[in-house]
Amino acid sequence: MILIADGGSTKTDWRLIKEGREYKQVQTPGFNPYLVGSDEIEEILWKELQPFIDNMGVSVVYYYGAGCSSPIKNQIVETAFEKIFPNAKLFISHDLLAAAHALCGDDEGIAAILGTGSNSCYYDGKEIKEGIFSLGYFFGDEGSGAYLGKQLLSAYLHKELPFDIEKKFKEMYPKSLESILDSVYTKSAPSRFLASFSKFINDNREHPYIFNLITQAFRAFYKYQVCCYPKHQEVPVHFVGSVAYHYRDILTDVGLEFGINTGKFIKAPIDGLVEYHNENN
Repeated sequence: MILIADGGSTKTDWRLIKEGREYKQVQTPGFNPYLVGSDEIEEILWKELQPFIDNMGVSVVYYYGAGCSSPIKNQIVETAFEKIFPNAKLFISHDLLAAAHALCGDDEGIAAILGTGSNSCYYDGKEIKEGIFSLGYFFGDEGSGAYLGKQLLSAYLHKELPFDIEKKFKEMYPKSLESILDSVYTKSAPSRFLASFSKFINDNREHPYIFNLITQAFRAFYKYQVCCYPKHQEVPVHFVGSVAYHYRDILTDVGLEFGINTGKFIKAPIDGLVEYHNENN
């Protein structure tokens, strides 16, 4: 049996493949080796995944995960997986490669992730040839849910929101200044907290102020994470992630400002990954 996983910081989608067919689907909380250690990952897997699959019968695991961008971080995940899947060959890779495989398949293109965080790469149809180093929610993640949430919160805390939007925000989120700062600076998963405000942004996207906030965020994304590739106006730019999917119309329009041809928009790469590995195994 083959186990394929698309792991984000918020959730992980798992697909168990048996004799070339999808046998089972499981969704668990996500994890990022930049934020948690091997013991925490192992605890999540024993509690949320193992009861639903035959872990001893898994022969191969393809795990594509947020934060799996270096041998050191990959080892954190691998150490946990070795205890859960003792009979399996383990392939731990970055979520960017998952996006490239799911979006581009065997074709050339730029694969972009816009979810809680953001990232991109240039894929030549076989492997990632160029990529950017993700700076995370504090210095980067342009266009992501965390970035959008940070822009909204910053405007709110600086009292820059229009009166009607500020009123709606306070009604939906009656949070004190202290609780907001505490969630960002002292509690775990600050990017997830920031991204939680993206629903409010999407619900109010027709308001001129919010629409401009979204547009500026996507301009920053294209500027820093797409236009850096020499072929950004020659090959399609495909998107994966909840933010990309829900804002695909605005992303397409903003892309035209940069001479960019947008391609596919999918919520999650897992179905594309199942197809890719079935064709390439």
